[in-house]
Amino acid sequence: MSDTPPDRLSCDPRSPYYDEALLRRGVGIRFKGQEKTNVEEYCVSEGWVRVSLGKTVDRRGNPMTIKLQGAVEPYFRDQA
Repeated sequence: MSDTPPDRLSCDPRSPYYDEALLRRGVGIRFKGQEKTNVEEYCVSEGWVRVSLGKTVDRRGNPMTIKLQGAVEPYFRDQA
């Protein structure tokens, strides 16, 4: 594995951007300079994050999310 996180990553196993090995390693997100712990998906090149809205779920049991625009800085929490 490289020391740079991917451009786009998702926590949803149905997504094509899901990578279990990277998620197990631990990816942290700084959004607009603040640490975010509720990020479901992010994209650095497009500059957005999708964050969950508390414990709210949709009718299929998936977390409700909102897309926020801004500077995204992913990093690995654990060393390789």
